[in-house]
Amino acid sequence: MAMVKAFSVLRQSLTRWPQWSCAQLAPLRVSRRSILGLSFRSGTMWRPSRCYSSTAEAAAAKAEDDSFLQWFLLLIPATAFGLGTWQVQRRKWKLKLIAELESRIMAEPIPLPADPMELKNLEYRPVKVRGHFNHSKELYIMPRTKVDPAREARDAGRISSSMESGAYVVTPFHCSDLGVTILVNRGFVPKKKVNPETRQKGQVLGEVDLVGIVRLTETRKPFVPENNPEQNHWHYRDLEAMAKITGADPIFIDADFKSTVPGGPIGGQTRVTLRNEHMQYIITWYGLCAATSYLWFQKFVRRTPGV
Repeated sequence: MAMVKAFSVLRQSLTRWPQWSCAQLAPLRVSRRSILGLSFRSGTMWRPSRCYSSTAEAAAAKAEDDSFLQWFLLLIPATAFGLGTWQVQRRKWKLKLIAELESRIMAEPIPLPADPMELKNLEYRPVKVRGHFNHSKELYIMPRTKVDPAREARDAGRISSSMESGAYVVTPFHCSDLGVTILVNRGFVPKKKVNPETRQKGQVLGEVDLVGIVRLTETRKPFVPENNPEQNHWHYRDLEAMAKITGADPIFIDADFKSTVPGGPIGGQTRVTLRNEHMQYIITWYGLCAATSYLWFQKFVRRTPGV
C-alpha cells in the first residue's frame, strides 16, 4: 500500500508540475522511504564518495616518497665503496713511492751540487762531501730515538719498548771543495751524552770525507712543540732558522752509518717518514659500505619492520 500511495503522489505531482509547491514535497522529505528496494534518508542528497580516490592518491604519494628515499639512501654505501676503492689506489701509490725512496737511499753517492736549488729534487739521495766540522756550534734535535730497523721489527706490536731517548747532533760542516758550510746530522747520542764534554773522543778534527743523505726542511706537525733556539732545543728541522743561528747555508744531510766514530754520535739516522695510513681508511670505508648495504637491504628488499 505504501508503494502504491507513493507512486500515486508522484504521478499527481508530475501532472501538476507548475503548481507543485514546497508543501507538497514535504511528505517525500519527512521520513525514510523505500522505493524499488533502495533506501534513502529524507533531507539528504546522495553524492559519490571520495574515500577511495583519496586513499589511492595517498598510497601513490607514499610509494613515490619511498622510492626516492630508497635510491637516495643507496648513495651512502655507493659513496663509501668509491672512497674505499680510491684509498686502495692511494695505498698502492704510497707503497710505490716509499719503495722508490728506499731504493734512492741505497744508490751510489754523487757529489753535492753547487746549486742549492738542485737539492729540492734530491731528497733521500746520497751525496759525498769533503771538509771539517765546527763543533762549537752544535744543535740538538730532541727527543729522538735511535733508528734500528732490527729492533723496531722485533718490538713491533708491543705496548712498551726499550727504546732509549736522546738527541740528534747537528753540526756545521764547511765543504772545502765547494766553499760553503752545510748542516750535518752526525747521528744519535743518548740523553746522558748530549753534552759534548762527555764525548770528547767523538769530536772529529781535521778534514774528513763524508757521505750523507739529503734532507729538506720540515714544517711543524700538530702537537709538536715549537723550536727553542735560545735553549738549543729543536723539535723539527727548520733549515732557515738553523742556518741563521749557525751561519751555515740551509743545506742539510744525514751522515751515514760509516761516519760513526768511537765515542761519537751513531750515524745512519735516516728514516723514510711518509705518512701511510691508507689501510685504516680502506677498512673504515669498506666497513661502512658493508654495514649500510646490509641495513639498506633489510629495509627495502626484505622489508624488515623497524629497520
